[in-house]
Amino acid sequence: MKIAMLKIRHKKRAKQNHSRAGDVCSVLILILMGSFMALPLVLAISNSLKPPEELFIFPPRFLVKDPTLDNFHDVFVLMSQSWVPFSRYIFNTVFITLIGTFGHLFVASMCAYALAKHTFPGQKVIFWVIVTALMFSTQVTAIPNYLIMSKAGMLDSYLALILPAIAKPLGLFLMKQFMEQIPSSLLEAARIDGASEVTTFWRIAMPQVKPAWLTLIIFCFQDLWNLQGSNYIYTEQLKTLPYALSQISAAGISRAGATAAVSVIMMIVPIVIFVISQSNIIETMASSGIKE
Repeated sequence: MKIAMLKIRHKKRAKQNHSRAGDVCSVLILILMGSFMALPLVLAISNSLKPPEELFIFPPRFLVKDPTLDNFHDVFVLMSQSWVPFSRYIFNTVFITLIGTFGHLFVASMCAYALAKHTFPGQKVIFWVIVTALMFSTQVTAIPNYLIMSKAGMLDSYLALILPAIAKPLGLFLMKQFMEQIPSSLLEAARIDGASEVTTFWRIAMPQVKPAWLTLIIFCFQDLWNLQGSNYIYTEQLKTLPYALSQISAAGISRAGATAAVSVIMMIVPIVIFVISQSNIIETMASSGIKE
C-alpha cells in the first residue's frame, strides 16, 4: 500500500510540474533554433538554383526568384567533357570512404577494447600518447604523413589516404571512453559461459557501445567524403570526386552557378548519412549500456 501511495503521489507531482505552456515554449525555441541552423543549407540550395543574373544581383537575395536547374546541368556537362569518366571519380571517393571508415572503426574498436578491458605493461603510456595525438590537427601532421607514405612507397595509391584515416586517434579515444562503461562482470559472465575473446568483443562489447561507433561512422565518413587528397595522389584516374569538383570552382566567377551546385552535390550524401544515423544515436544514447 505504501508503495502504491508513493507512486500516486509521484504521478501527481509529475502532472503538476508538467506544464502545457512550458511544452509550447520548448517547441517554439526548438523550431527557432532549428530554423536558424538550417539557414546555411537553405542558402546553399537557393544559390544552386539561381540563374546568373540573380547570383550577381546587389544587394544579394536570400531566396531564389526564378529557380533553374541549369547550374547542375553545367556541372554534369563539364564533368562529361573530362578525359577521365565521371563515374571513376565517384568510385574512387566511395571506395576510399567506405574502406577508410570501416577500417578505422574496426581498428579503433579492437584497440579500445584492449586498452579499456585488459591490463598489460605500458597501457597508460599508450593511452597518454593517444591523448597527446589529439592535440595535433591535420595540417600539422600533413608533412610527417607525406614523408611516411613516401618512404613506404604508398604515394599515388589509395593507401595514402586510407591508412592515415584508419590511424586517427579520435576514434580510439572515443571508443575507449565508452568501452570503460561496460561492466567487467558482464564480460566475465560471457567468458564463463565459454565465449571466446573474439565472441565477447563482437557480441557483448560492441552492441553496448553502439552510440560510440555510430557517431564515429558519421565523423569519419564526412571527413573522407570531403577529402581531396591531391597532395598524395597524382594519377588522374585515382583522384577523388571533391578534387574533380574543386576544379570547377577554380574557374572563378564565370562558373559561380556551377560552383554553387557543386557545394550542394557534396553536401547531399553526408547529410543523408547523418539523418539516417541520427535517430539510432538518439535512441541508443537514451538507453545505452549497463552500468555497475
